[in-house]
Amino acid sequence: QVQLVESGGGLVQPGGSLRLSCAASGFTFSNYAMRWYRQALGKERALVATITSLGGTNYADSVKGRFTISRDNAKNTVYLQMNSLKPEDTAVYFCYAWRAGVPWGQGTQVTVSS
Repeated sequence: QVQLVESGGGLVQPGGSLRLSCAASGFTFSNYAMRWYRQALGKERALVATITSLGGTNYADSVKGRFTISRDNAKNTVYLQMNSLKPEDTAVYFCYAWRAGVPWGQGTQVTVSS
């Protein structure tokens, strides 16, 4: 089955950390750039971070210096390490295989609140 399955979300206090995982299957994971998006209530889905097939990374200004995207091709998994979390990071987080034609997964909820 071609799919992306996000996990690792949860409730965390401001300033805390979470590590999200996205398990990919059904396509040649190593050939594709992977992205993390997030969607807060009432807002559009926004690009958070990208990692290319060769490991180059890009980040939205809002998370730069706090989040780190990485990938493990042997495990067909992309990660998002989130540090110094802020309430405005609260959203459902989705991974996406860029230009691979893979459906969106269900996402994983991240809630940053005291």
